[in-house]
Amino acid sequence: MSLKIFLITPPYHCGILEVAGTWTPLGFVYLAGELRAAGHNPVIYDAMTLNHDLNQIVERIIAEQPDVVALTAFTASFPATMDVLMAVKQVNPEITTVLGGVHATFMYEEIFSQYPELVDFVIRGEGERTIVELAEALSGTGKPLAEIAGLAYPSGDGLVVTPKRRRLSEAELDSLKPAWDLLNWDDYRYFMVPGSTLAVISSSRGCEENCSFCSQQKFWEQSWRGRTPESVISEIVHLNDEYGVNVFMFADEYPTKDRKRWEAILDGIIALDREIYFLMETRVEDIVRDADILWKYKKAKVIHVYVGVEAADQEGLDKFNKNIKVEESREALRLLKEAKIISETSFILGTPDETKGSISKTLQQAIEYDPDFAHFLMLSPWPYADMYQELEPHIVTKDYSKYNLIEPVIEPKNLSIQELHKEMLACYRKFYLQKLPKWDKMEDDFNKKYLLNSMKEMLTNSFLKTHMKGLGQMPAVVEKYVKKLLA
Repeated sequence: MSLKIFLITPPYHCGILEVAGTWTPLGFVYLAGELRAAGHNPVIYDAMTLNHDLNQIVERIIAEQPDVVALTAFTASFPATMDVLMAVKQVNPEITTVLGGVHATFMYEEIFSQYPELVDFVIRGEGERTIVELAEALSGTGKPLAEIAGLAYPSGDGLVVTPKRRRLSEAELDSLKPAWDLLNWDDYRYFMVPGSTLAVISSSRGCEENCSFCSQQKFWEQSWRGRTPESVISEIVHLNDEYGVNVFMFADEYPTKDRKRWEAILDGIIALDREIYFLMETRVEDIVRDADILWKYKKAKVIHVYVGVEAADQEGLDKFNKNIKVEESREALRLLKEAKIISETSFILGTPDETKGSISKTLQQAIEYDPDFAHFLMLSPWPYADMYQELEPHIVTKDYSKYNLIEPVIEPKNLSIQELHKEMLACYRKFYLQKLPKWDKMEDDFNKKYLLNSMKEMLTNSFLKTHMKGLGQMPAVVEKYVKKLLA
C-alpha cells in the first residue's frame, strides 16, 4: 500500500538563516527521492521558506490529508517543530508523526517523556533507509518495527530503541535519487546574486574532527564519506539544465578533506565553463594546503568561502578541540583575500570565563585577520555536545528556541547576560563600520557589489535590524555608506 508522506519544514526564524537567501531543504529532497523510489507518495512542504504560520500549515495538512507527517529539527528549531506536530495531532490524531534530525537523534528520551502524545517515531541518524523501511512497516508490507535499525518509539513495555543503522557507503551516496522535481524553484534565491536560483547540494557527509561545541561531528560519529566527482558534477549539470540553478551551496561540513577528489570536482566545474557560482565552508588548514590551487577555486567561481576560526588565541582553540593553529587561521584568510575570494568566519563568545577584556581581544583579532565577514556567535550549549557538562551550571534557560547562536543562554562568571549581549552587538558594530569604507573603495566590481549587497541584507533582514538602536550612534564617516545601502 502506498502512503502519502508529508515532509514539513518548521516555521522557525531567528534572523540569521534567512539573511543571505532561501535554502532548499536538502534532507527532505533525499528522503522524498527514496520514498518515491519505494512506491510511496512524498510531498515536500517548505513552510519555513514560504514564511507560513501555523494556521496556514493546518490548512495545508487538511488539504493534503497525509498518512504520515515527518519533520526534522535542530535544537533551536525544536519548539517550532513541536508546535507543528501538536497541530497535526489536533487535525487528525490518526496521522503518524515522525521526527528526525540532530536534536531528535540524541534527545529522543526527553522528547518521548515530554511529548508522548505528539511523536510516534524518532529516526536516529541518517534517514533515507530508515524512513523507507518505516513506511513499509506502516503500510503492512515490511519487516516488524523492532527489526528496523535506527528507530525509537514508545510501546506498552516502555521505549523501544532499535540498534544503530549502518551509515550509507560512498557508493550508496552516489546512488541516492534526490527528488529535486518536488521543489518549487521560484522559492529559492541567493540574494547576493540578483536574479539567481539557488540549490543546496552535498558532495560529502560528515567530519572526522572533534570540536567540543559541534553537533555535526557527533551526529556523523566523526566519520567522513565523499561522493565521486563524476556524481557531483552530473548533479550540478542536471540542476543547471533542468531548473536554471546558477548558485550552488555545498552543505558539506568538510568538502575538501580529500584533496585529490576535491581538485577533481574543481576541474570538472571549470570544464563545464558555465555562469554558475559556488558557496562553501571548509577548514582553515585545507585553504593553506590548497594555496597552490586557489586559482582553481577562483576559476571554478567559488565566490564565497566560510572557515571556522572560532577563537582569538591558541588557548581558546585548544579548549574547543579545533585542532588548528592561530597562524593557520590568519594565513587562510590572507590567502582567500589574495585570491579575491569572499571570506567569512566566526568567533565564539560567551564561555563561562568570558570578560569584556576577552571580547575586546576577540574583536581586535577579527579586525586583524580582516575577513570580509565576521560573525560573533554566542556559544550554544547543545545538550548532547561534549562541552555540555562543563557549561550546564551557567545555563540560564532551557528554552531551546534561544539556542540559536545569537541569544546568550550561558551567563559568564564576570558578565551579566545583558552585558554579554551588548558586547556581542558592539563587536558587530565596530567590525562592520570599519569594513564599509574599505568595501566602497574596492576595485573588483563583482566582489564590491556582493559585499555591499550583503551588508544591505544584514541591516534590513537580519537580527541586527531589531537591535540597531542598541548599537549606539553611528559615526558620521560611515553613515553615508549605510544610507547608500538602504537607498
